[in-house]
Amino acid sequence: MDEKIKFMREALKRAKKGLSQGEVPVGAVIVYEGKVIASGYNRRTKTQMATSHAEMYAIDRACRKLKSWRLCDCDLYVTLEPCPMCMGAMLNARIRNLYFGAYEQKGRSMTAELAASNLLNHTLEAEGGILEEECSAILSGFFKTMRSASKEK
Repeated sequence: MDEKIKFMREALKRAKKGLSQGEVPVGAVIVYEGKVIASGYNRRTKTQMATSHAEMYAIDRACRKLKSWRLCDCDLYVTLEPCPMCMGAMLNARIRNLYFGAYEQKGRSMTAELAASNLLNHTLEAEGGILEEECSAILSGFFKTMRSASKEK
């Protein structure tokens, strides 16, 4: 199995964990030397904190695991194209590669522009569309259910 697919499936497992807790189903894993060393899923509803994104949890855990804020040899897999806040954290942590599943449909996240910007002291490689259908389906299903519940009220 392709490594990118393998690790995106791991990120999807985290997204499903968030979904089971009523969160927007986004999951992330950080891979170092071919192994998942950290993961996260959205927890904004539970924590009522704007920064409780899957990527932020994964980055924090990876930094603690490696005892360094520099994650130069790490790759991040996330089920949804990251927002500018999370991209900033990835760039600050010096993540090597970003792989994401679904593309952000509303208000584009500027992932490609931030990843390759020559205005920053670090760039990273970004590739989207990995297991895009599966990643999109879990998000679409969640929002469809939310809209239905909202109409019933």
